[in-house]
Amino acid sequence: MNWDEYNELFHKLGLNRHAFRRLMECDHEVLRLVNVAIAAEREACADICDGIIYHDGKEADRCAAAIRARSKT
Repeated sequence: MNWDEYNELFHKLGLNRHAFRRLMECDHEVLRLVNVAIAAEREACADICDGIIYHDGKEADRCAAAIRARSKT
């Protein structure tokens, strides 16, 4: 994600705009850290999908259910 995408999220969620401005004044280390965390989670989700053996043609449903189940563990 880039700063514009984060700005859009702050706006969409109605988060404190002053906090966002302070965050933007920070070193880009914060942005790098968040992007690394996002990439790690995305890869973990993809690994779940890779590990599912599909037999019934409902690949997307089964993969989505497996990804959602991650939040319950």
